[in-house]
Amino acid sequence: MDIDLADLDFWRRPLKERHEAFARLRQLEQPVFFPEKKVPFLRSGAGFYALVRHADVVEASRNAKVFSSEPAVTNPEPPGWVKQVFGESMVNMDDPRHARLRRIVTRSFSPRMLAGLQSDIESACTRIVDDLVAAGPHDFVGQVAARLPIHVICDMLDIPQEWRERVHKHVDISTAYTGVRPSLARTVQLAGQNMLALLALQRMVIKLGHARAADPKGDLVSLLVTANPDGEKLTYRELGSFFALLLVAGNETARNTMAHGLKLLTDNPAQRELLMSDFDAHIGNAIEEMVRLASPIMQFRRTVTQDYSLRGLELKPGDKVVLFYGSANRDESVFPDPDRFDITRDTKPHVGFGGPGPHFCLGANLARQELRAMYRELLTRLPDVRTIGEPELLVSNFDNSVRRQAFTF
Repeated sequence: MDIDLADLDFWRRPLKERHEAFARLRQLEQPVFFPEKKVPFLRSGAGFYALVRHADVVEASRNAKVFSSEPAVTNPEPPGWVKQVFGESMVNMDDPRHARLRRIVTRSFSPRMLAGLQSDIESACTRIVDDLVAAGPHDFVGQVAARLPIHVICDMLDIPQEWRERVHKHVDISTAYTGVRPSLARTVQLAGQNMLALLALQRMVIKLGHARAADPKGDLVSLLVTANPDGEKLTYRELGSFFALLLVAGNETARNTMAHGLKLLTDNPAQRELLMSDFDAHIGNAIEEMVRLASPIMQFRRTVTQDYSLRGLELKPGDKVVLFYGSANRDESVFPDPDRFDITRDTKPHVGFGGPGPHFCLGANLARQELRAMYRELLTRLPDVRTIGEPELLVSNFDNSVRRQAFTF
């Protein structure tokens, strides 16, 4: 087979070729095993089974006791010292530890908290489009898509204004490390930059945490470092890890869906016309369809904890499986004509925010809220806004990240 999902060269191939490769894998009787190659500074195991069908991804997502998020969900796995330096992210935990942290941070994304953000999100969208009109179109990611999520998260945590430019810079460095590295020297360089950026983000929020514990305000940091009704709160180390996760994962999902979404609207003028014929009626489903096709996070890994039969494949404890969300979201058995952008289709089964189960994306509703507000502002005020050419993508096996996108209005 000329497909090797463990080979980083595969992720340099054009997007269309990769979609075709996953379509071939979905037709096979059982998940395919891919031996891992040695990657500098990362652990290389025996390899993994690729879960590319929608049903398989959903089954593994729902059964967290068998398909564990520990010791790590990234592929390849980072070395053990990373946890010692940066603390452990909740995405790499199983219950009961995961349930405890999720219970604490879920307060941050309650309907009441999100409703309180609406006015600020709308105001931010207005300012972003104001700036866009004044400056003229250059890069949609830098001028629009990358600005809103960072602004919202910084406002939620009440990050001082003088820190925000540095926060944005550190987040960009962190996400760049998920790309495919062309050489050992570049890997070393990016690894060092990534570590320094993550440490800087954690130091920022830990400093705020100490200040807010002494003098709580109405922000997210205050909420997380003061006890909930059950007496639970985040430690400062946990706060640092959560902040890094929120900034990187929360930013990337909304940012990349926003960029991919404008490209989809540009390439499908009939769907765009339908959306604008009744924005409120169609925007909710349009966003889900954008998330389905964009699949901002393309994969997560799980480790098998006990004997388990999956579609006739006999898995053993210690086996690794990788959930390919982008492939599951194009499964022909669930989404007819899956590569077509159709804002009227039934998108409920998509796994663009992760599969169902305990690790479903906590910030999904916040991302939806941001996307709805920005598209309303953008498409209403600039009805001719559209992309030019193809996006410049980060070459990555993890983030479906748009680095730059030319556009006009």
